[in-house]
Amino acid sequence: MQIADQCVARFHYTLRNDAGEVLDSSEGQEPLAYLHGAGNIVSGLEQALAGKGEGEQFQVSVQPEEGYGPKHEGLIEEVPREAFQGIDQIDVGMRFQADSSQGPMVVTVTAVSEETITVDGNHPLAGETLHFDIEVVDIREATSEEQEHGHPHGPGGQQH
Repeated sequence: MQIADQCVARFHYTLRNDAGEVLDSSEGQEPLAYLHGAGNIVSGLEQALAGKGEGEQFQVSVQPEEGYGPKHEGLIEEVPREAFQGIDQIDVGMRFQADSSQGPMVVTVTAVSEETITVDGNHPLAGETLHFDIEVVDIREATSEEQEHGHPHGPGGQQH
């Protein structure tokens, strides 16, 4: 069987940045499960997995446009420290949920001063080329419930 729309595929991965640093990996864990064609993973990786079979191993580099998108400078904002009332310690790297004109979004603190806090609403991997080492573990047809829900259930998928 090959990976195609409405299939659940499970794969092991290691994700590296341009410098070769490991950013994420499934090593020592269950393989990641996704429903092909449902947008469960970044589009560039999903495209690279299409047509692959069980046991296949490959490497793929996903450009920002097919990963987490380009970095948008408009999502970086300096806000008054008063906007963080009730929070005594604010450090670079902390993440908060903020209200935006598009609804709630997660922002990451990138700079702290006496008067202001700089936050970035971009995904942490926005603007990055993603380098994946992939091993396809198994492939099966999705159940009608998985197709309806838009994600896999069971090992490596979502539990209900």
